[in-house]
This record gives sequence, C-alpha cells and structure tokens, in this order.
Amino acid sequence: MARRREQVLGAAVEVLGAEGLRRLTYQAVDSAAGVPTGTTSNYFRNRAALIDGIVDHVQALERREWESFAAGIDPADPGELAEAMAAFVRYATGPGRSLTAARYALFLESTARPELRGPLARGRQAVLAWSAEWVGRFGSEAPERHGRMLLDHLDGVVLHQLVFPDEEFDAAPDLRDLLEGLLGGRVERRG
Repeated sequence: MARRREQVLGAAVEVLGAEGLRRLTYQAVDSAAGVPTGTTSNYFRNRAALIDGIVDHVQALERREWESFAAGIDPADPGELAEAMAAFVRYATGPGRSLTAARYALFLESTARPELRGPLARGRQAVLAWSAEWVGRFGSEAPERHGRMLLDHLDGVVLHQLVFPDEEFDAAPDLRDLLEGLLGGRVERRG
C-alpha cells in the first residue's frame, strides 16, 4: 500500500514538473504512474490533498538529494565550493529537472495557498544551514546572510536555466565572483 502511494506521488511530481500545475489531474497521474484509473483519487480525495502530498514528497526527495550532495562534497576552498554549486545547477536543470520544476511550481502555488509555505520553508532551512556552514568555513563575517545570498543566487540561476536553457552556460564563474564578493578576497579560478 505504501509503495503504491509512493509510486503515485513520484508520478505526480513528474507530471507537475513536466506539464505544470494546470495539467496535474488524477487521470494524468494515474497514467504516468501506470496504475488503474481512480488510484490517485483513492489516496488523495481532492486536489488540495494531492498537492499537500506532493509538497511532502518533494521535500523528502530534496532532503535526500541535498544530504547526498552535502555528504559528497568537502570543499577545501571557495573555488571548490563554486565548482560544487555549479555541478548542482547542472544536476538540478538536467537529470533533476522535473523535481526542480515541481518545486518551483509549488513555490508559486504557495502564493495562493499560504499553508504550503511552512513545509517548503523547512526544506530550505536545512539547505541554508549547510550553505552557512560552507561560507563560514571560508571566513564569512555573516555566514547566515551570505549562505542565504548564495542560495538565492542559485535559485535564480536554476530558474533561469529552466526557463531559458543555455547548453553553454557555466554557473561556476559567477559563483566564484559572488563568493569572492561575500568573502572579501580572491577565489581560486579552476579549469
């Protein structure tokens, strides 16, 4: 039973990320999940319940991704941090595109449904903590603020890459410049 619910939620994230909120229907989710018609409505009695389920599912998926990402990097200097963040941008706009687009769709939905902001904010708090720790490690005088600025920049870059994809785009130079400004010194250029 729990496995089927996860299957439905995974399909809902794919539909939301690929087709947008207006195309998120029970029928579309059932079809994407490859389950019998009516399965999604058995788990989620109305659209609001489905969206609430998606928010929780997206947060769990992103938490796992960020934990894996954070565990997999140990930047020795700000230049390595810029490269790691650029790799994240490539992932979020490439293989992780549907999940990323779904998250942005949920951000927009939260303007009409403020009750979604709490769960979305909790997910962001964990990422902010990692970001603050990383910039603090390299001498930031205001790690929470600078970590937030770094993540705000990443959010903007990812959004722009989703909307206006540029295969030649490399986020690393701008991230190095941003970190240089935040940390008040030179950031080693790589590659």
